Amino acid sequence: MTKLDLNRRHFLGGAAAVGGLAAFGGLGPATRLARADGPGSDHYYIFCYFSGGWDTLLSLDPRDPIAFNDEVVTDTRIQPAYDLLDDETNDGSLVDMGNDVWFGPYIGDLRNHFQHVAVVRGMSMETLTHEAGRRRFITGKPPSGLLARGSSGATWMAGLFGENELIPNLSVRVETYNVDNPTYATGLAVNSVPDLLRALRADETALGDMELRQIDQMLRDAAACDRNRRSAVYQAAEESRLQVEAMVTSGVDVLFDFQANTEAMAALRQHYGIAASGSAALRTPEAQGAMAVTALTSGVSRSVSIQVAAGLDAHYDEWTTDHGPGQERGFNVVARMIEDLQSREYRDTGDTWLDHTTIVGFSEFGRTAMLNANTGRDHSLTSSCFVAGGRIRGGTIVGKSSDVGMSPYGCDLATGLPDPAGEIIKPEHIYRALLHDAGVEGDPADLRVDPLMAILRNA
Repeated sequence: MTKLDLNRRHFLGGAAAVGGLAAFGGLGPATRLARADGPGSDHYYIFCYFSGGWDTLLSLDPRDPIAFNDEVVTDTRIQPAYDLLDDETNDGSLVDMGNDVWFGPYIGDLRNHFQHVAVVRGMSMETLTHEAGRRRFITGKPPSGLLARGSSGATWMAGLFGENELIPNLSVRVETYNVDNPTYATGLAVNSVPDLLRALRADETALGDMELRQIDQMLRDAAACDRNRRSAVYQAAEESRLQVEAMVTSGVDVLFDFQANTEAMAALRQHYGIAASGSAALRTPEAQGAMAVTALTSGVSRSVSIQVAAGLDAHYDEWTTDHGPGQERGFNVVARMIEDLQSREYRDTGDTWLDHTTIVGFSEFGRTAMLNANTGRDHSLTSSCFVAGGRIRGGTIVGKSSDVGMSPYGCDLATGLPDPAGEIIKPEHIYRALLHDAGVEGDPADLRVDPLMAILRNA
């Protein structure tokens, strides 16, 4: 696909066209990170949200059903129940990756890319509430009640390196927050590919070019007057207006017209499994995956958040039929993105785009190790996540959940080995590792933990 010339300093802003005043982010003097000239300056990020709370027994953190059988369940408090799955396409068998590494039956095609993936087990989300868990992982900080505290991890990465991108931080069906980063790092929040296309295309107007130029000049003059220059709110609004203007005049909408009748778009549709017609096909996780990779590799975005799975809140017997396939679809979308990134050369360097892109997969929490009376699973404090690509130490399992009730378990942050005297892994450990990998010194995001160095190569 054609890469447009977007590598120039764009105006600040981000979500004013669709996000209202929240787009203005932190008002007043923006907190600026010391720009890292090291390894992270050529790095990109995709955050993949599995919505509803995933059952990690079915994917990232399984248990041997022979060892954890019903006869010992009163001692282990773990009930894999793979034999209860009602799926003609999946017999519930664990996936053997070799070297005593196993995944659950619904890990999907992500199994084919384990060499690029680090799986973090035994993570504590410290909440059983969907809103709190979601915001807990997105920001790396416990919410105040249900209110998010701090900026999204995606916002921090866009604030570090996204100043030159047209849409530094793109968020699709994922909450995004900015309280302490530059305005340009604020996420542009959309619900689908059609939403993004609407944001990128100018509306028809009855005004002529001369009238539009006169209005634009009037707004620029107003923003430049002394009183308005002293107003953080006014300047943030003007910066967002200019960003929207840049978006709708850039012509990048053609990059996301996935149903166009071109050879390149046909190949992309085939790879991700997107239908050639019908707006519903552009609202799928597969279309979001294509959007994320396109936004990064075309120079539009630095950080993209997408929702690759939904409807995972399986409290009833839909756990036996729908929950696993829902997870698997998300893992397959991630696999398609890994393959797409690996197939593209990174700016004539001999590297691939996967070498420069970190993918983070997460959910708001896990599900209980025991089935409930409805043959479903309730909310659990314990979860997992995965990190792939970039300088992630692939083929790695970090930490563990306990063998009694799958509760969070201590971990040595340097080695990743289980350690009852070690730290309980939380989302902020992941973000601290990403910031460290990006060359950021200290703890500017105020996460107050050490980085989980075990997920990084050459750490």
